[in-house]
Amino acid sequence: MIRTIIIGSCVSVQGIFVRSLQDGRIVIRADNREFSGFPIAKSA
Repeated sequence: MIRTIIIGSCVSVQGIFVRSLQDGRIVIRADNREFSGFPIAKSA
């Protein structure tokens, strides 16, 4: 499942969902690298 996260004030990354963390962040994989950040809410 593709997810988008925000890391920093205006940097977002999109990639494949890996896992959820206890503090509300999620980990995604993009270009063989893992990034963690807060998920961006889905728009309707």
